[in-house]
Amino acid sequence: MTALLEKNQIGQQDDYLISKPQAWFAFAMTFALMLFDYIDRQIIVSLFPHIKAEWNLSDKQLGGLVSIISIIVAVGSIPVALLADRFSRVKSIVVMATTWSVATISCMFTSNYTQLLAARAVVGVGETGYGSVGAALIASLFPKRLRGALLGAFFAAASLGAVLGVVLGGVIAAKWGWKAAFGVVGVPGLVLALLYLLVRDYKTVALTPKLDRVTQTLGGTLKHIFGTLARTRTLLWVCVGGAMQLIVVSAIWSWLPSYLNRFYGLAPDVAAKQAALVVLVGALGSLVWGFVVDRVTTRTPRNKLPALSVLCLVTVGIFLLAFSATAPGAAQFKLILLGGFLMTCTVGVVSGVAIDVIHPGVRSTGSAVLALFQNLLGLAVGPFLVGVLSDQWGLQQAMAFVPMFSVLAAVAFVLAGRCYEHDVNQVAGIKLDAPATPSTSRTAAAAA
Repeated sequence: MTALLEKNQIGQQDDYLISKPQAWFAFAMTFALMLFDYIDRQIIVSLFPHIKAEWNLSDKQLGGLVSIISIIVAVGSIPVALLADRFSRVKSIVVMATTWSVATISCMFTSNYTQLLAARAVVGVGETGYGSVGAALIASLFPKRLRGALLGAFFAAASLGAVLGVVLGGVIAAKWGWKAAFGVVGVPGLVLALLYLLVRDYKTVALTPKLDRVTQTLGGTLKHIFGTLARTRTLLWVCVGGAMQLIVVSAIWSWLPSYLNRFYGLAPDVAAKQAALVVLVGALGSLVWGFVVDRVTTRTPRNKLPALSVLCLVTVGIFLLAFSATAPGAAQFKLILLGGFLMTCTVGVVSGVAIDVIHPGVRSTGSAVLALFQNLLGLAVGPFLVGVLSDQWGLQQAMAFVPMFSVLAAVAFVLAGRCYEHDVNQVAGIKLDAPATPSTSRTAAAAA
């Protein structure tokens, strides 16, 4: 009898929350919007040589055009995710996608650096909370056994979008000028935003009276979040580790087109295509490593975190060899490709681990805590830091220095692994449910 009960519980935990076709449609739409999220975000990096030449900008200013989005996303991610958790994840995503698409289109009408920076900031306003809300939706609709792989695929869309953004930016700028690139990539997001209204949401989970009370206001929510961080050490260290690794990822993605332009002598559009290969293998890497780590650690989930530590340390070694001990050329580019494949190893796994230890009723908000760290301490730091160091030391030395942040990531993941099982047990047994469809309601009524 006990064995049968355990089998039943495992089966319930492994079910789709809604019908399988609806779940996969939700994943496809969420993936597609993530793709355009990063097309719109990253298209500017292949335009750096054009903007620098036309407006005579420093590398620090160029880096700021990328980092401003991550700063805005970090600041707004928790309030947006809180609203999504309590009201509607789907409607929140529709509003976000519409905002960032319109803001991207507006970039083509700017006439100076200040206007472009402001328009990019509004792109960040639109993208605020999207990664965390989208991840919470996917993680909740699908069986837990698919969580790491699907979140890896979801965040691989960011890498793939960055690839397309870099390539499209270079090609469009070469043919029609750099401003036209923003208009071309902004329109599809508007179409996808409307189609997203067809995605089915899951029912908001009832909170405990205490949790409901403290999340009624932003101040109460922030107090609860940081109190939870202090108690849920896995979430704290995973947030730190994920952010440190993303410093490396964002730096490489943002500055590689300029590096290839300056040190390989490639034209901006050609350099963009070469850099896009590195981003592409990064997209593949996030998917592959999410799947591999999930499979290898099926029986012992706590080993996900030591596995990430090892991969981060290998990343450091590859990039140090590439930028410190190898001259620009074919051999160096192969090492950069290998490093690009390894450096995204944390993306899907980190999100899955964070969701493992978060109360289901505040998964979007909890994921937003991860997004806060990843954007403010990770994605915002990499491009700007390399720009500052490049102005002081030169781009070669800046690119050689930044991979050292992977060492800090490795240490954080080791610390997270020590408390993972305890924190998972704290939220074990909490169930999710989906709103009944009209057809299922009729079936239930007939059965009654």
